[in-house]
Amino acid sequence: MNSSMMGTPLLISSLIQHAANVHGTVEVVSALGGGKVHRYSYAQAHSRSRRLAAALTALGVEAGDRVATLAWSGYRHFETYYAVTGMGAVCHTVNPKLFVEQVRYTMQHAEDAVVLVDADFVSLLEQVAPSCPAIRHLIFMGARGDMPQTTLPNLLCYEDLLANADDNFEWPALDEDAAAYLSYTSGTTGNPKGVLYSHRSTILHTYSMALPDSMNLSGASVIAPVIQLFHVNAFGLPCAAPLTGAKLVFPGAALDPASLFALFESERVTMTAAVPTLWQQFLLYMQKDELRPSTLKHIVIGGSACSPALIKSYQEGYGIQIRHVWGMTETSPLCVTNSFREKHAAWSAEDRYALQGKQGRPLFGVQMKIIDADGNTLPNDGRACGELVVRGPWICREYYKGTTPALTPDGWFITGDVVSIDADGYMQITDRSKDVIKTGGEWISSIQLENIALSHNSVAEAAVIAIPHPKWDERPLLVVVARPGEQVDRDVLLAHFRGKVANWWIPDDVVSVDNLPYTATGKVEKKRLREQFKDHQPSGR
Repeated sequence: MNSSMMGTPLLISSLIQHAANVHGTVEVVSALGGGKVHRYSYAQAHSRSRRLAAALTALGVEAGDRVATLAWSGYRHFETYYAVTGMGAVCHTVNPKLFVEQVRYTMQHAEDAVVLVDADFVSLLEQVAPSCPAIRHLIFMGARGDMPQTTLPNLLCYEDLLANADDNFEWPALDEDAAAYLSYTSGTTGNPKGVLYSHRSTILHTYSMALPDSMNLSGASVIAPVIQLFHVNAFGLPCAAPLTGAKLVFPGAALDPASLFALFESERVTMTAAVPTLWQQFLLYMQKDELRPSTLKHIVIGGSACSPALIKSYQEGYGIQIRHVWGMTETSPLCVTNSFREKHAAWSAEDRYALQGKQGRPLFGVQMKIIDADGNTLPNDGRACGELVVRGPWICREYYKGTTPALTPDGWFITGDVVSIDADGYMQITDRSKDVIKTGGEWISSIQLENIALSHNSVAEAAVIAIPHPKWDERPLLVVVARPGEQVDRDVLLAHFRGKVANWWIPDDVVSVDNLPYTATGKVEKKRLREQFKDHQPSGR
């Protein structure tokens, strides 16, 4: 027996249409650099998105065509998010921080028909476009007067297209299972792999992430996603903000602490999100200049684990709550968020901080469990560690063009993270399976060692990698970046580990470097570190 409910499809266009109808005067603000900002309303964003959809239709873009973006976060990129998906095409958010060869590969693999490009990435597109034969149109994301000198042929102007487009474009009724966004993995092992998100998966993901125990978003929020729109759809915030009516603030290309602090203050930002390395730099900037945010209350951290020391510094020093989240390109990305239960109010501060160091509980719609090497399910007791597998309506079942991801025989996605899950469902990442250190047949968590190193007042950044050992197979090496004005003393730092972990866990040596290498998604590139230090000989303990 079927229900008597309407069969209205779940479509991404409904988000911006809802925002225009219900939250029409709420602002979308974009930093343009040099202290300049662009601001307009959700109603205006909706109108311009419809114009862009009409313009793309006039250029011959059809349902299913891939339309790529090479752009920073800003209002035109935001409009493209909705225009392309709303008309039934697929929005491919190209990550310009990938290597040039990887950018070329993703655009060739996606067979992009149209590319919209920011001024900062025109030179990059000049390098890759000639080897992408599927491209039919190139569009500069700006006004006619700002168009650059370029070798790109027949470069169209975004604002000219909108000025000449029909404002009466109607969003079509699409199949909610149709592809909407295309995002590629960072390609740390092999070529990047494409993940196609559907309208249905995106809407369900958006509903779930806005809940109080997720990101706690509302019409009273002012959201500044520092994570860029080309990185896993900016954690889903460009969809969740229109859903809830939150003011949306895009930082553009200026991601240095001074620019971000000024933007947060001028726009009265209450919530922001990015990878932990950025918030470490932001903290050091505030401490150095003795600054204190007046409205910022919540920071969401994903991409890699956040150290308890960083969480404590923000919460005790500034009253800013840190919320861990976890996800991957293959999971849309949000699967897990960390929030307290009622019973945790009675816990000690130390125990609450320990809980916040975990990634958190799964959102509604996501199932997760841990398995051993033989595929057996391990208990949720907070002690057993195994590989995390997940499934749900916004989890990847196959990569673009049919490549099968790592799945269990019964269809769970194998994440590659080694984790534990406690009795209340809180998941904690122990390591990536490729980064765990195996000493004499026993595992050592690089993340736990990094968190201890980061709690020392001389350390700004830390990475622990495995180096070969003739007896124990592998031993941990600690690579650190010192805080400004500090020097790292090897023996003092190694002594800092005593009593916090078993003695055989303590790194064999400490190496100080000026900078750590990072991937295009803001994670420490441990593969490069392992290659760099593969022949390192510890000075002895």
